[in-house]
Amino acid sequence: MGRVFHKTFILAKGFVDPSAARSWLRRTSRSGDPPTMKTGTSLAGAVEPGVLRRYASDQIVTLAKLVVENAFQPIVEAGTGTVFGYESLMRGQDRIGYDTPADILDEAYRTGQLLQLEQMVANRALAKFATLSNFSTSTLFLNLDVRLIPNGERLVESLLQHLRTANIPPSSICFEFSERFDNTSVPEFAALVSKLRKAGFKLAIDDFGVGHGELKLLCDHAVDYLKIDRHFVAEIDRSPRKGHLLKSIVNIAHVLGTRVVAEGIETEAEFIACHEYGVDLVQGWFICRPTTHMSELAPSFPHLQELGKSKRGSQSLDEILIRKQIELLPAVYENDSIDSVFELFRRNPHQAFFPVLNANDEPRGIIHEHHLKEYIYQPFGRDLLKNKMYERSISHFVEMAPIVGLDSDAEQLMAIFANMEGSNCLILTDNMRYAGVVSAASLIKVINEKQLKTAQDQNPLTGLPGNRAIREFMRQSGRDGDEVRHFCYCDFDNFKPFNDAYGFHLGDHAISLFAALMRRYFFGERHFLGHVGGDDFFIGVVGWTKEELTEILDRLISDFHDDVLDLYSDEHRAAGRILGHDRTGTEALFPLMRCSIGVLELPEGLVIDDINRVGAEIAVIKSAAKESEEGLAFHVLGEAN
Repeated sequence: MGRVFHKTFILAKGFVDPSAARSWLRRTSRSGDPPTMKTGTSLAGAVEPGVLRRYASDQIVTLAKLVVENAFQPIVEAGTGTVFGYESLMRGQDRIGYDTPADILDEAYRTGQLLQLEQMVANRALAKFATLSNFSTSTLFLNLDVRLIPNGERLVESLLQHLRTANIPPSSICFEFSERFDNTSVPEFAALVSKLRKAGFKLAIDDFGVGHGELKLLCDHAVDYLKIDRHFVAEIDRSPRKGHLLKSIVNIAHVLGTRVVAEGIETEAEFIACHEYGVDLVQGWFICRPTTHMSELAPSFPHLQELGKSKRGSQSLDEILIRKQIELLPAVYENDSIDSVFELFRRNPHQAFFPVLNANDEPRGIIHEHHLKEYIYQPFGRDLLKNKMYERSISHFVEMAPIVGLDSDAEQLMAIFANMEGSNCLILTDNMRYAGVVSAASLIKVINEKQLKTAQDQNPLTGLPGNRAIREFMRQSGRDGDEVRHFCYCDFDNFKPFNDAYGFHLGDHAISLFAALMRRYFFGERHFLGHVGGDDFFIGVVGWTKEELTEILDRLISDFHDDVLDLYSDEHRAAGRILGHDRTGTEALFPLMRCSIGVLELPEGLVIDDINRVGAEIAVIKSAAKESEEGLAFHVLGEAN
């Protein structure tokens, strides 16, 4: 047995018989199992990892060519379930004694083989990517080791050559800067980032939140994507702290024109929470595991489409108003010629800027006329731009602009504008693709129209918001599972006999009286008061416990009952009843009026997007409240009645 081991290592390491070594390793590579000896014993298991690595270390690239493979993991649009791109991941390094990709990369760096190894892995990833039917509209995410930055130009030139051969635009490639090391401390880093962007490549910060200098990198450089580390995604549906943090990161990123990818999603609840917090793209085992077999890669994922269907199916008032104000400016592509930009400005003399898109129709920013004026107005300026030695393309002039999805609310868009000093416009996207732009003036129109619509929706008797606003509050609250939420449905008992006997003037007085009591007890910013119509009201409460809410609602019911007694005659008060007709016209005696309240609780961590689920529970809760002695009933959404 020892002789067999020794001979095999000599072949693999010294290449006394290279063809035999290749044959042996290829057999193990095809099988997908670690190399084995004739007895079937695993080589990696039979030999100490340190021994195996020592034999392989000075031939890493040669051996890696035989055993290392590229696995692709889809990165998917959160709103549609459509595949946006793929991250290339290294697999098979364990066959030559390295437990993780980081282990073999570290050893390659130690032995001076890192550049060759990364070139080999990247070139194979490109070749594999080019075999996909949707490669022209997808993005390939490649990791860029910070230790390669001093050799970055060689790596980029090699990749550009392969891209030209495969007819893949640079905008289809996104480099992920690993945060295992501090990228920004490398002197050549800024120059490399500039070169990558001007060549048309996209850039991402990987493992955001657990590495080195991510905020510094985000602040100093134009970054297309933030990849949120799994640590912040794990059980986010149960962690309000993680939820607040993710929402803040998403907001900051969108202000800077950067899209957010949530990595490591493993459950449906994590996906729903990330989607509701505004994440643009998702990646993880819940969506799809990495695979080396290209035939296993699907163009979309129906289980995500179903989860996002209700959100796409109903537009908010904000989205309806924003769509009316969108200006679909003609766009230029970053790979277009400079002449095409001059021609666009010539045909649109009153337009000062145009959106810039990559080959996949994603916004990259804007190109402003002031960037080109020095060339337009100086002798031979245009000729200078076209000079190959001078190397000026559209990518050199792209200015970042805030990029936000169409489903954002108007106030959020205005806040983004306020935080982006000097911004010409806000670029809107629909499923990640360019949908148009809005200006600050257009957003002011949107907010004014929204306020007008809201005013029209208010009940003229109570001044409280109506059904549209109530549904919007429920929709927004349902999507935010950070805290407990309570939806309270208030309905007067025996209001019709009172209204029939005393007239609508006193009926309206009772309604106004209850609205005033609601305002007395629920006046915080996070409370919502609504008037459904007639004697039906709605109270929305966020962050209170059941005990706190019960105490206040008991007071509200009691005070209203005491106050409406003054509206009855002495005779009716003494009898405690009133003769009247029910809704079928049958004459009967009715108790004096009171309010009953059915409360639906959405527990902390529960995120819902379809408020029709809430509607299905209302009738049961209201009925239970009317039948109860206290006039109050609670039910937790999702629990059996």
